[in-house]
Amino acid sequence: MSEWIPIKIGDLFEFSRSGEWGDDTGSGEPVGVLRSVNFSNDGKLNTFDIAYRHLPNTKLEKILMREGDILIEKSGGSLDQPAGRVVLSHITFPCTCSNFISLCRPKDKYDCSFIFYKLFNEYRTGRVVKFQQKTTGIINFKLSEYLNEIIQIPNEKREQTRIARILFSVDETIEKTDEAIEKYKAIKQAMINDLFTRGLDKHGKLRPTYKDAPSLYKKSEFGWIPAEWEVLRLEKVCSMQSGDGITSVSIQEFGAYPVYGGNGLRGYTSTYTHDGDFVLIGRQGALCGNVTRVTNKFYASEHAVVVSVFSNVSVDWLFFILGAMNLNRHAEASAQPGLSVAKILNLLIKRPSYEEQKLIAQKLIVLDSMIETEYKALYKNKQLKQSLMSDLLSGEVPVKA
Repeated sequence: MSEWIPIKIGDLFEFSRSGEWGDDTGSGEPVGVLRSVNFSNDGKLNTFDIAYRHLPNTKLEKILMREGDILIEKSGGSLDQPAGRVVLSHITFPCTCSNFISLCRPKDKYDCSFIFYKLFNEYRTGRVVKFQQKTTGIINFKLSEYLNEIIQIPNEKREQTRIARILFSVDETIEKTDEAIEKYKAIKQAMINDLFTRGLDKHGKLRPTYKDAPSLYKKSEFGWIPAEWEVLRLEKVCSMQSGDGITSVSIQEFGAYPVYGGNGLRGYTSTYTHDGDFVLIGRQGALCGNVTRVTNKFYASEHAVVVSVFSNVSVDWLFFILGAMNLNRHAEASAQPGLSVAKILNLLIKRPSYEEQKLIAQKLIVLDSMIETEYKALYKNKQLKQSLMSDLLSGEVPVKA
């Protein structure tokens, strides 16, 4: 393990120079310009909303970034995302940054990935708050003072590299888990589209499309639907009742029974209003129309609608149906958006047989289980990363080859 030494942040770089927005009067191919909107709180660089400018060719050599450059946000931050955020550039196309960003190029004797993780950890843990300054609703960053800040780093570049590789491997795992979650979500959405238009036959297989087997379908208010299905209003398959009032004092961070309100889980309390299998719909609030599947004992507040199914109706199937109906679009506009229970119960749905409902729900439950597993892995790896950053970037835990 090499010795850890104090060093000014500014001494880590060959130079630190502001970008340039320019007047868009140059010729030739446009150049990407990164702005504050391209920064994220997790150190990632978003290039989906990148701006492009035609800058004078005489300036490009001085302002184009390279892979491995570090970008520090000087201005443009909000209260939720204050300035001072840092990202590591992996961009390989011609790109620079706006004058609200500082492009910092690490010296060759330092590992650029380590420097990024070190500075990102300074931001993550709030140690840069003293350099953030609120001006007319914008959070600015006192970069010159920040570059004079003293931090501790390993004296040997090879140890810096070892630390960076460990953290990068965790980042790769997190990224792959994110990708898996998005993949499963896309699969689920495609499956919902098929299951709620074609359904499943008695063998649990998707029916052929109307084009391939028109005799299996009939005309309805929804267009062509499987011949066995019926169209009816929600009031024919379930009842809906608002929950009971509860004061905020009665809701705690921990408790015996969960409390659900208009925006989902609110906390816990010592009593319950319902016991069994239900679907809840948020009745009031910005997220009204959100749908939650609940079992066992829970407390439903007055801002939640408790849905009880009738006989020959699967609770799980109805949960997925309601979720796919985007109930929020039926909210009545007011200072506090809300849903009318009578209006929801009057909506039309397509109902398969009870057995087919169960088959459809089971397909989606399996996918939800896979998505939940990935979310648990994502949470675990993010916790691991935070722990590793605290240990490895402080020098408290030695890094072995």
